[in-house]
Amino acid sequence: MALEGDAGQLVKVVTLLGAAVVAVPLFRRLGLGSVLGYLAAGLAIGPFGLALFAEPQAILHFAELGVVMFLFVVGLEMRPSHLWSLRRQIFGLGTVQILACTAALLGVGMAFGFSLPVAFIGAAGFVLTSTAIVMQLLGERGDIALPRGQRMVSVLLFEDLLIVPLLALVALMSPTAADPEAGSRLASIGVAVASLAGLIVAGLYLLNPLFRILAVAGAREVMTAAALLVVLGAALLMEMGGLSTAMGAFLAGVLLSESTFRHQLEADIEPFRGLLLGLFFLAVGMSLDLSVVAANWPLIAAAVPAMMVAKGACIYLVARLTRSSHGDALDRAVLMAQGGEFAFVLYAAAASGGILDAQVNATLTAVVVLSMALTPLAVLLAKRFTVPSAPSMDGVERAGGQSGSVLIIGFGRFGQVMSQSLLARDVDVTIIDTDIEMIRSAAEFGFKVYYGDGTRLDVLHASGAHRARAIAVCIDDRAAATRIAGLAAQAFPHARLLVRAFDREHSLQLVAAGVDYQIRETFESAVRFGEAALRALGVGADEAAAIAAEVRRLDAERFELELAAGGDPRAGIPLLRGNAPPKPTPFTTPKREGRALNDATAGAAQSEDGSPDSGT
Repeated sequence: MALEGDAGQLVKVVTLLGAAVVAVPLFRRLGLGSVLGYLAAGLAIGPFGLALFAEPQAILHFAELGVVMFLFVVGLEMRPSHLWSLRRQIFGLGTVQILACTAALLGVGMAFGFSLPVAFIGAAGFVLTSTAIVMQLLGERGDIALPRGQRMVSVLLFEDLLIVPLLALVALMSPTAADPEAGSRLASIGVAVASLAGLIVAGLYLLNPLFRILAVAGAREVMTAAALLVVLGAALLMEMGGLSTAMGAFLAGVLLSESTFRHQLEADIEPFRGLLLGLFFLAVGMSLDLSVVAANWPLIAAAVPAMMVAKGACIYLVARLTRSSHGDALDRAVLMAQGGEFAFVLYAAAASGGILDAQVNATLTAVVVLSMALTPLAVLLAKRFTVPSAPSMDGVERAGGQSGSVLIIGFGRFGQVMSQSLLARDVDVTIIDTDIEMIRSAAEFGFKVYYGDGTRLDVLHASGAHRARAIAVCIDDRAAATRIAGLAAQAFPHARLLVRAFDREHSLQLVAAGVDYQIRETFESAVRFGEAALRALGVGADEAAAIAAEVRRLDAERFELELAAGGDPRAGIPLLRGNAPPKPTPFTTPKREGRALNDATAGAAQSEDGSPDSGT
């Protein structure tokens, strides 16, 4: 039943929040994702479930602000120069994909017996992918900034632009007489252009001075209000011009992407974005009319998979023709095979224009909602039943025939910082890694990194380990580092072996394996951090340094006792206690061939911030 009155409104808010709090963690625990959790919760509390809400369309219209804010945050990450570099993907790839998918979906619609106008409207609506679902799934995977994610974002942006000419086309197709007070179409286009120009001018010349004034005032809550004002104002301006509200918010984000307040704006918007986007998915779930599904289940049961397969197949073919890998093409096809929220707008306009009757409108809307609900499941099935394709090796050279004086295995943040000292002395180094994206990124900064798995003896030989004077293992994989240390210690005894250790236990394993030098990835930085904390409290520099040296000495003694006890940590001695003046002394740990380790001097070779991993 529908609840009325002020108390009833509060109960509705509590119900919405409660449904999300219960369903989303449950579905995520089951591995089904948050989107499906929101959709299921909306269906359960909507008019066709427990009937706690009678008008889901009102909630859906309000919740679209979540999509608007999502696009604003994405825009903040898109600098104008980067957006310009995507122009071919936005207009080229977007146009090809839209045309191919529309043609295929038009054929599917006519195969189900719809007339040409109805089939075209159905195809045009279904071809508009759900920005909210795709962006949410990309965000959960962390793929938005990756090249494959950027291609999907480009197509979504083009589809947002496409809603305007599609609505104009619906008006032309409408058999009903046009409103004489509506004005000419030329005037409507002029209003749209004026709105777009006004937003660009405001973004370039007004927004940064506004935030600068508010920052000087120091009113934190007013900055949050200003961030919301920018997002909602841009969306309203575009809506008044007949354009997409999401596109308006995206453009506002792009215009502020180079602002010094970009990170502050993103932090202010994030809580509202997440909450409203979840509310949007709840409203979509409520919108699924189960009575329509029951009355037309044969048609809907056949149409949903047919349209998703047809659209997905076209997306895959277009992706392959534009030189995407099989894995990226399949991923894009599965993620973008559903209809989207703009289909509701298009179908409603077509229904009011007399192109669609109420029954067909409800049926097409149900098809779109079900396709949106099935997308997270399709993504899970695709991930489970497809074999990951090998990453492209274009531009990446495999290790073979190298002869550097030092072989560096792993070029993450630790390896990058470590290599600077060698490169500063023009030491001939060979670097190998298995992260292809990192290898390509390193090449952009002038580093030559070869592809090679250091856990394989043949790869170590091909990388020149048998000629190297030193082998530095800088990877962040504990088991792999131990394996490499064992291989190198046996096969290349002539080379000094230096290994990045994960923790104390790992250090003991490495010493037992016969490495020449090992350092725990956070130990030295933590000691120096503690020394800085003492100085911040007013302790003299000499006394703080002496205490830090004593911490190193005591740690070395504990380490030697544990090593003598066969790696038993219970053999350690107590930590430094009391206020007795420390007597700093260097320390050593036993090494193979009589060589000694000296962690006390490790700080001298650290990065400027003293961290051996620069943040890892």
